[in-house]
Parts: sequence; structure tokens; C-alpha cells
Amino acid sequence: MEPSLHSDQRLLVEKVSYRFHGPRRGDIVVVDVPSSRVPLIKRVIGLSGETIAIRDNRVLIDGVPLAESYLTNTRQGNYGPTEIPAGHVFVMGDNRGASNDSRSFGPVPVDRVVGRAWVSYWPVEEWGFVD
Repeated sequence: MEPSLHSDQRLLVEKVSYRFHGPRRGDIVVVDVPSSRVPLIKRVIGLSGETIAIRDNRVLIDGVPLAESYLTNTRQGNYGPTEIPAGHVFVMGDNRGASNDSRSFGPVPVDRVVGRAWVSYWPVEEWGFVD
């Protein structure tokens, strides 16, 4: 998730709000996917029923470019188009050139979303809300 998060950071994961509503685009979430022995931290990019594609280094949701202010200039390659099934989200890392994400393992069932990254508490100088 570089540059938004780094490997030495410690986070509090909030697990309650998704009992009342599903993940929202832009949320940084912890997901449990069968292809990884450890949970992954990714950003929700696409929602159920949407069609996602990557063309010319831009993520397109239903053909409309997604504004991603959290990214630096990065190569994303081409992907899709793929329709996200009901009850699933499409997640991607912010370090798009080196991220194991839904482009590799597909959309993630919402019940495999452990929770939302909420607060960074370590290192102390990086304490604050995750966005």
C-alpha cells in the first residue's frame, strides 16, 4: 500500500461498521483471500454490479475514469473489462506496479472483508486516521 501505508506501520482495524453497510469505494480494508497465507491490506476500488477496466493507466468504473488522488504516477497495465459480481468488491493496492490484488485473485466476497483500517498508531509520529 505504499505510499499510503508502509510495512512497519501498525493499524487498528474497525470491524463493526460493515455490519450496517457494505465497504465503500476508497476504504482501506483488510481482506482474507485463500491465495494468501496472511490477510492483505487493500483499497476498495469497485463495487458490486460495476464494470471495472484499466486502460491508458486509468481505472475506469462503468467507462468513467476514477479520480485517485492518493496515487502517485504509477504504471497499472491494462485489465478487463470485468463485471464485479453481487456481494463482492474489487480491491487494489496503492503500489499498483507491485500489488497482489483483485487483478490477480479476482473480486473479493464481502464476507472475506475483515474490517476497515481505521487508525495508525505506530510509529508514533504517524499516528492518525487512515484514509
